[in-house]
Amino acid sequence: MLGLIISLIVIGLIAGAVARLLIPGRQNLSIPATILIGIVGSFLGGFLGYLIFHKDGQDGFFQPSGIFGSIIGAVIVLLLWLKVGDRNTVRS
Repeated sequence: MLGLIISLIVIGLIAGAVARLLIPGRQNLSIPATILIGIVGSFLGGFLGYLIFHKDGQDGFFQPSGIFGSIIGAVIVLLLWLKVGDRNTVRS
């Protein structure tokens, strides 16, 4: 169980960091926010992989994905995060 948690954190950090490198512009995110984006992106990547390829059905449709799926999911989550975050800023 502890190994699963540590691997989710490490994969989340890697996927979140790569997603932040791929998206141009400045993102005001902390390291825990980057890890959270990577972890959520990993599950999103697993869900999208299941929807597209219909594999790993025995594990359910909501599962962590590999590193490439995690990065793709993290990019999607980061883009959504930035889009929603733009609504809350005050423009002068």
